Amino acid sequence: MLAALLLAMAVPTFAAANASLAATTYAHPMFVVGHAAPGVHPNVPSGYGPSDLQSAYKLPSSTKGAGQTVAIVDSNNDPTAEADLGVYRAQYGLAACTTANGCFKKVNQTGGTSYPPTDAGWATEISLDLDMVSATCPKCHILLVEATSASYANLGAAVNEAAALHATTISNSYGGGDMSDSSAPYYNHPGIMITASSGDGGYGVEFPASSRYVTAVGGTSLTHASNARGWSETAWSGAGSGCSAYNPALSGQASYSTGCARRAVADVSAVADPSTGVAVYDTTPYNGSSGWQVYGGTSVASPIIASVYALAGNAAGINNNYPYTHHSASTFFDVTTGSNGSCSPTQLCHARVGWDGPTGLGTPNGVGGF
Repeated sequence: MLAALLLAMAVPTFAAANASLAATTYAHPMFVVGHAAPGVHPNVPSGYGPSDLQSAYKLPSSTKGAGQTVAIVDSNNDPTAEADLGVYRAQYGLAACTTANGCFKKVNQTGGTSYPPTDAGWATEISLDLDMVSATCPKCHILLVEATSASYANLGAAVNEAAALHATTISNSYGGGDMSDSSAPYYNHPGIMITASSGDGGYGVEFPASSRYVTAVGGTSLTHASNARGWSETAWSGAGSGCSAYNPALSGQASYSTGCARRAVADVSAVADPSTGVAVYDTTPYNGSSGWQVYGGTSVASPIIASVYALAGNAAGINNNYPYTHHSASTFFDVTTGSNGSCSPTQLCHARVGWDGPTGLGTPNGVGGF
């Protein structure tokens, strides 16, 4: 009975019901308090920084990204977002990205400058997201769109506003229970690549990562290694994965034996393990912490992948099947070990050669898969 009720709620018949569900269903941010990998940057700021991420994923960050805009959609206001971003970028020798020089823009979900109430947790999420865009694509412009609340109706309105303001890519580091695209019809924007965090609770599907219109981003544990790449990755135990109960499969997934009759999560991945966390600067205090901190979660991975799409510069002419049709050893680092839970079939929660649930096709090896 409960399953039938949930299905009825997730696939409503009338537009009014869709609006009601989106307005009363709330998402949560996807960051996890973490620490640096052993031996990594023992002094403040600890955690991986721009040079680490660019090296791990072989990114052309020093030469690509100009003219691209990565949008960050989150709930509530981060009153110190721009100032904190400035500290992060100065620390790592990145060019300033400010309102004054036209690189940074912050708006509410209708495009105005009357911002929603401050929320310390979401402010942390915002700082993390802005820092990951800066680390991955320092030449990109950044658009921050703050939703009035964490309801899907408001977050969705913020996504629509980001699209209206001509973002190249849009990152969504939040999620909630699986639902149908018709229940929250905000993520279909052809010509704009939209990414969403797969989740931080292990095996299981969350929305909007389960939307057929987004690139669902899983998570890995990233460590230095004595190999040709210089890095090694395993599936992070907290990454979300599985099969949507509602949304159709991506056409590109057909030849990858996902084990899902419908949409399979994830598509691709990046570092997310809080035990191999990234450096973040945020001065809006959260749980007694402010300043330099270390975080993980697929909140880290989603803005990284959105920024990789921006580096590639192909967003206007592709859709989220592109990684599947351009998957090879030269475009992705295959992640073949690690697990995020128990499941059947096993590829939904255990890393393997090729596609698997926790890490999708793998992590970026340059931008050829994007």
